[in-house]
Amino acid sequence: MAAHVLIAGGGIAGLASALALARRRHRIDLLEQAVAFGEVGAGIQLGPNVTRRLQALGLSEGLMRVAARPEALVVRSATVGKEIARLPLGNAMLHSYAAPYLCVHRADLHALLLAAVRGTGAATLTTGARVTQVTARGDSVCAASADSRVWEADALIGADGLWSTVRPSVIEDASPPRATGHTAWRAMVDQSALPAALRSTRVDVWLGPRLHAVSYPVRRGDALNVVVLAEAAPEGDARDWDRRTSLAALQQATGRTCGELKALLEAVPSWRAWTLNDRPPLTGPHQMAGERIALVGDAAHPMLPYLAQGAGMAIEDAVALADALDGGSAAQVPAAFARYADERWERNANVQARARRNGEIFHATGLVRMGRDAALRLLGAKLLDVPWLYDA
Repeated sequence: MAAHVLIAGGGIAGLASALALARRRHRIDLLEQAVAFGEVGAGIQLGPNVTRRLQALGLSEGLMRVAARPEALVVRSATVGKEIARLPLGNAMLHSYAAPYLCVHRADLHALLLAAVRGTGAATLTTGARVTQVTARGDSVCAASADSRVWEADALIGADGLWSTVRPSVIEDASPPRATGHTAWRAMVDQSALPAALRSTRVDVWLGPRLHAVSYPVRRGDALNVVVLAEAAPEGDARDWDRRTSLAALQQATGRTCGELKALLEAVPSWRAWTLNDRPPLTGPHQMAGERIALVGDAAHPMLPYLAQGAGMAIEDAVALADALDGGSAAQVPAAFARYADERWERNANVQARARRNGEIFHATGLVRMGRDAALRLLGAKLLDVPWLYDA
């Protein structure tokens, strides 16, 4: 008999876990703290390693209806605008990795996952349920919500993000996430509202001293996602990534930029900011799972966005967890969770470390910046491609 699994968190990590497990005939209770399911307006880049897994979850057709398929990744100087390097995407990615490179609106991916989970008929979805207490009892796990409701199951998955309340049940770690001093400003704008010169079918990256900016199409190219990441503080408390901020604050953080980037920032009608936090790379499988409690996504391994793999690693986790448990019974949960943690921790740790390193490279100054640009001009696509990541 398949297992009964609780999932704390109804974001992308939680829904991907629910879908992957429901397809293996497990019974799911998913608990979401918000009063309604939803995601804020931001874009996500999905490399072939991620789209391959979404295809395996049966989402290929739906994904292609809402995603954009950028033709190239183009790296430019944020100060002078000159192109430094280029990596073909589009058919080139499909040929190299047998899966596409796509960009989606986070809300669109969330909606696809939510509809697919509901369609399985194997999941009970409960909103307004903020898990505040977790108790393991031999062969079962109990989760209690802030309003004193209690759920019991054979296993629990913590998919409740950076500030996870499930995490302490797996890891005796009292330290909070680390404030990096970096801030992300994000915006979404209809391409039809932009001057023709600012519209794009590419992933454009501008590298500058202590900052970089990225833009890419989403919603089949109808909208453009723009994000600026800088080593600067936002206005007010931006722990909540949905906090509104001003163009003036962004311009103060970026300083002088090239004309094209300056024009793009000014063309965006509104901005939201949040402070980036992370944790050190994982050091072992014990940080991803215990006997009957497993962590997925940011609850286990929050990472900086400098490899564009936060959502990707959460989706990889979800599929790996379902593969490890397969159709196993309640008695097989501890062994399955151990297999899952053994398989996943090193890859997640590597992506965490690479994301931190990319931040240093992207934001380099002085001679290091000059060396980086020279290497990109010389080696171009070879440096920008990441087969160890995309081919897994």
